[in-house]
Amino acid sequence: MVAAAIPASRVSRLLGRSGPQVGRLMSSGAHGEESSARLWKALTFFVALPGVGVSMLNVFLKSRHGEEERPEFIAYPHLRIRTKPFPWGDGNHTLFHNPHVNPLPTGYEDE
Repeated sequence: MVAAAIPASRVSRLLGRSGPQVGRLMSSGAHGEESSARLWKALTFFVALPGVGVSMLNVFLKSRHGEEERPEFIAYPHLRIRTKPFPWGDGNHTLFHNPHVNPLPTGYEDE
């Protein structure tokens, strides 16, 4: 029995395996909490906040343009099918209906 344990230890040493590992190697605690916190702080200040700033600038510049022309209404038969009325209002308008953007099955309301 002991003779079988000796070659097994030699094989494991040759394969580079040591005894049982203490702790989890892939956990965040193995890398050091200070370096992990520093990494996320740097990512916040140098990636996330500039990304939010660029997004805000994009929205601001797009909002300064005038209203764009809406597309011409084409009554495709597979769109705006109403098999039963909606349970609110007159039954023909969606819940968040915008008369300038969302057409009814017959076309835009204000035309």
